[in-house]
Amino acid sequence: MSWRTVLGLLLLGIAILSGWSAWRQRPAHTAGEQTVQPTDYVLHDFTIVSLGKDGKESTTLKGPEMERLRSDRTYTLRTPLFLLPDAQGRYWQLRSNTGWVSADGKEIRLRGNVSGDSPAVPEVRPTTLRTDSLDAFPDTHQVRTAAAVVMTQPGIMQSGVGFQADLKTRQYTLLSQVKSRYEPNAARR
Repeated sequence: MSWRTVLGLLLLGIAILSGWSAWRQRPAHTAGEQTVQPTDYVLHDFTIVSLGKDGKESTTLKGPEMERLRSDRTYTLRTPLFLLPDAQGRYWQLRSNTGWVSADGKEIRLRGNVSGDSPAVPEVRPTTLRTDSLDAFPDTHQVRTAAAVVMTQPGIMQSGVGFQADLKTRQYTLLSQVKSRYEPNAARR
């Protein structure tokens, strides 16, 4: 065996050893880490009005921050306020800590301290909705959740797990574990 072969094998061994050492010292990726996804753009203090197929207002969105993710063209929102018009053009207000909007705008997911409030006009009984998560579908004026929900109107409080509603017709359904409390004196105030 020549000295060149010995030197080549020695250098090969050192290269393999240094590669193995570098591999072992790399930072470990833990399951709890979140990777930052690249965004196309970020909006601050914005208002967006979305029109339906008929050219009428479908949804108005306001908020302090919205990001459009490059990977799937969805939107993430911080403390969003959605205004959803009913059949008479009065606005239901939906708020939450965070929000997500699908790329086509047909689905909205609200998470964390979700509150829904009926239009504040004299001819509509004030209605409030509180839950931890709510999915809204602006084109069909539908909302739903599988989480616990509390609804209040003057004189009545209802709670349950799971909820569906049509904001145009103001019809709603609590899906399970339904409880109601009626306070007749509160309804007269």
